[in-house]
Amino acid sequence: MQRIALEDACVSGIAARLQAQAAGCRSVAATALPSTDAVIGLTQDLQDLLFPGLRRSDSTAVAQTAADYTVRLSAAAVGLQLQVGLALRHVRQATLRLHEEQSVLQRDAERLVAGFLQRLPDLHGLLLSDVEAAFEKDPAARTRDEIVLCYPGIQAISVYRLAHELLLLGVPYLPRMMTEWAHRETGIDIHPGAEIGSAFFIDHGTGVVIGETCRIGEGVTLYQGVTLGAWSFPRDEEGQLIRGARRHPTLEDRVTVYSNATILGGTTVVGAGSQIGSSVSLNRSVPPNTIVTIERPSLRFREAA
Repeated sequence: MQRIALEDACVSGIAARLQAQAAGCRSVAATALPSTDAVIGLTQDLQDLLFPGLRRSDSTAVAQTAADYTVRLSAAAVGLQLQVGLALRHVRQATLRLHEEQSVLQRDAERLVAGFLQRLPDLHGLLLSDVEAAFEKDPAARTRDEIVLCYPGIQAISVYRLAHELLLLGVPYLPRMMTEWAHRETGIDIHPGAEIGSAFFIDHGTGVVIGETCRIGEGVTLYQGVTLGAWSFPRDEEGQLIRGARRHPTLEDRVTVYSNATILGGTTVVGAGSQIGSSVSLNRSVPPNTIVTIERPSLRFREAA
């Protein structure tokens, strides 16, 4: 195959155009963003601390004593402070046009990370309730360790719970980076802004979507393909999207939603103890202890040609 040579002037011209366009796309082109690879690595490190020896196969990485936990948690905290600091600097310069001293950003990052670390023991308890729910509801599960090691639902939920705490603290960028990584890994899309109670179980999981303003009670179960989405996207008088408004449904305690069901709307409430059948499409509230199904389709059998 004949090699096609480009003139240096042509290459430099294209490069200059790309550089100018890229600079115009970013409000603060010179400000570094958090590293995706670093944030993913930190997420995995935190999962290892919550489930030691189960998320990664390297047995030498298992924290056995309080001293081991201290060393590994301190290392994660240092890395997290760096990425939170980058996120704070970028968002403040990009949106607020604030150019703060590095010492101010570092102090704020340390404060946010310290608050996050304080929440880890409670998060561990929540995740144990999620694992227990999976073990109680799935007859295919042989051990709780198998659930942590193999189930994509627990993978997605554990990342969501970490990201949700960072979001509540006001950390920019990192929560979405974490949950979008989990989305790619598991096929389960949970926005970090959703509010989800304990003992949450996602069975199979592929194609599950949980929107930003969803509220999910305790002991809720979702099957594959479930969408908890928005019915519409409200706009202001200028036609701009109104961000942060309630637009996703509420599932009260002990609700079960079966495969491929779709529940839409910020005013839609599924009452406690209700069951939403497979392939149901719902945009209105359901009283507690209600079973919602679609009419059974008729099957037609004929001899193959």
